[in-house]
Amino acid sequence: MDMIVNPTPRLNGKIGALSSKNYTTRYLLVAALAEGTSTVYYPAHSEDSDAMRRCIQDLGATLIEDDEKATITGFGKHPLDVQELNVGNAGAVLRFLMGIATLCPDVTFVNTYPDSLGKRPHDDLIEALGQLGVEVEHNDGRLPITIRGGKPTGGKIKVSGEVSSQYLSALLFLTPLLEQDSEIEVLGDLKSKVVIGQTLEVLEQAGIIVHASPDYMTFSVPGRQSYKAQDYTVQGDYPGSAAILAAAAVTQSDVVVERLSVASKQGERAIVDVLQMMGVPLTHENDIVHVKGNGRLKAIEFDGDAATDAVLAMVAAAVFAEGTSRFYNVENLRYKECDRITDYLAELRKAGANVEERQAEIIVHGRPEGVEGGVEINAHYDHRVIMALSIVGLRAAQPITIKDAHHVAKSYPQYFEHLEALGAQVKWI
Repeated sequence: MDMIVNPTPRLNGKIGALSSKNYTTRYLLVAALAEGTSTVYYPAHSEDSDAMRRCIQDLGATLIEDDEKATITGFGKHPLDVQELNVGNAGAVLRFLMGIATLCPDVTFVNTYPDSLGKRPHDDLIEALGQLGVEVEHNDGRLPITIRGGKPTGGKIKVSGEVSSQYLSALLFLTPLLEQDSEIEVLGDLKSKVVIGQTLEVLEQAGIIVHASPDYMTFSVPGRQSYKAQDYTVQGDYPGSAAILAAAAVTQSDVVVERLSVASKQGERAIVDVLQMMGVPLTHENDIVHVKGNGRLKAIEFDGDAATDAVLAMVAAAVFAEGTSRFYNVENLRYKECDRITDYLAELRKAGANVEERQAEIIVHGRPEGVEGGVEINAHYDHRVIMALSIVGLRAAQPITIKDAHHVAKSYPQYFEHLEALGAQVKWI
């Protein structure tokens, strides 16, 4: 389905933030890796988190869910001997489960999204799993991927952090279950270190001991550990809320978003600081962000590595800022559902934005007067691109049509419903 985003000068209202996709997938996984019954309160419902739900059940977990919680009885360190797993288009779920699948004799991850996840490389994780004595059959580092494991060993493991931190997270979830102790060394510049902090936070809550160096470049993981069955509560999601907050920032607005923890370890919490740096009137108290936008923004420079999933929304806001903004250290955006630098900026140009790209930078020459719009743009099946393009549509002179906008459901199924509740003029076609 396509979405028409009409110019919308004013947004008003209150919404509750979606539950965090990143924390939900991690909590579901550690609950499945425990022997016993765990409860996850307020889990996110999206294509990614649903992929984790589906796969842990395929691997032997039982899951019962109501409107408030998911109750999971785990399989511990003994997943079922499954032949095939389908993660849909969920890259993090794939990578986390590639680690866990080494406990199975022979598992194939199928390729159901050849134009998106099917194009993404996983070589660094494949190489690391090979160091555990696991045989991996793959298509030049891409799906379909078959893992022949059963008895992975621990020991010394080296993994690159240059492309994604998800490879390291996969090893951190797996290695506590192995018979041997493990020493993990990260090679190169580790991307998205803040997300590793989230993984370590969840592991600690699950009773797992990991000794991490302060720079997250070396890890000592004792083997023969067990995940504890217990209760978890999912916090509100900053990556999805970043788009709502940016939309409020570029319009005349009085918008409240609840359930955004002031003390959150989500790197995308930086959206609040960035919008304040851009001169947007807002407060953040008692886990509530209140934006009183006036549509006036100032250009900024920002290191995007720690807030990867909010950068596209920040860029969308910068399209309307006074001056030139620069978002640097963002090369890992190229290795997501699409190339979130080249592909995204191409669509922004169609809408009338003045943007430039470098290998690891996005440069935005702001147009406070707005952009022309009046075009059909391709979001490349990428949920973050869809949300970011919708922000630009609110300030365009003419409507923007976003192709295949239903792929927003990968992380935020209610996104356009929430925008509409705040007064945005949007329409499915």
